[in-house]
Amino acid sequence: MTASSSHGGGIQGGGPDEGPEERITRNWNELLQELRVLQTGVQILTGFLLTVPFSPRFPDLADHQQAIYLVVLLGSVVTTSLILAPVSFHRTLFRKRQRPWLVKASHICARAGLVGVAIVSALVVLLVFDVVVSFGAGVIASVAVLVLFVSLWAGLPLSNGRNNSA
Repeated sequence: MTASSSHGGGIQGGGPDEGPEERITRNWNELLQELRVLQTGVQILTGFLLTVPFSPRFPDLADHQQAIYLVVLLGSVVTTSLILAPVSFHRTLFRKRQRPWLVKASHICARAGLVGVAIVSALVVLLVFDVVVSFGAGVIASVAVLVLFVSLWAGLPLSNGRNNSA
């Protein structure tokens, strides 16, 4: 019986019988699943942002709005590169027995990519609110979006960890 089947935890839980190679393989597989979710959303956002300057109203944006757009676009491209980096790492290191490094580096890129998604999302909200309502409303809405991301992505899991540690 494997560690996952003997403990009823399935692939996610691992277990005391899980060896280092099994653990690193499980960690890599779980990370890949998470990255697949991120990759699709960020690539769609980046693709959409690349079309914005070609819309008829783009020249009507104020200079500061065009500057915000450029920052959003660069942020989205940087976020895309962070989230896709593990694919490149894997291709470069395929069959070179570097999976521990691969998981560690990919984990760092995934976390940085999540931060990028939150920042880019907040900046997109800032730009849209600035165009539709006002810059002040955009600042308030973008801060609210950042608070939402931090609360859901960090606050909620951390508060759950404290409640389960007893």
